[in-house]
Amino acid sequence: MRAYYFDDLPGDQRAPHDSGKPVDPAVLDKIGVLRWQIPVSTNGQYPEIDAVARERDYKNRDVITITKEGLGELYESKIKMFYEEHMHEDEEIRYTLEGSGYFDVREHPSDSWIRIAVSAGDLIVLPAGIYHRFTLDRRNMIKAMRLFKDEPKWTPYNRDAETDANPHRQQYLKTIAVN
Repeated sequence: MRAYYFDDLPGDQRAPHDSGKPVDPAVLDKIGVLRWQIPVSTNGQYPEIDAVARERDYKNRDVITITKEGLGELYESKIKMFYEEHMHEDEEIRYTLEGSGYFDVREHPSDSWIRIAVSAGDLIVLPAGIYHRFTLDRRNMIKAMRLFKDEPKWTPYNRDAETDANPHRQQYLKTIAVN
């Protein structure tokens, strides 16, 4: 897993957009982004994932595969939807099993984009209330385990004034001590 500042240049969202400015892990800690590198199992058993799930009270999980072939005509619209800046009222937990992609998260208070490149073995937890977006890279494939505290749900709240006032967003800003 590698984090760097997004270059904000126009072009394919699936390109690296690497500004050449790495992000110190302490910055990710400050904005509440948790991450682990856990080797992908060859036997389907994930004791380290199970331990994180118990520790963080994740009760459910599923596996999602995102490919152009798999999504067919919906591919472009889904990729655009994932790339809209949004937040969730729950943590977003992803363990990459195969393939790769990018999670972009907002740094605060600068509002700069931080791009986090994920690949097989990377586990990332985005806190509830953080603005973020996701895209595949140019390989156009990711298979990821999604973990959930309760029933699986994925409700995005696109960034706007109403979402800025969302209680989960406000709690997130208090947690990271940004007003």
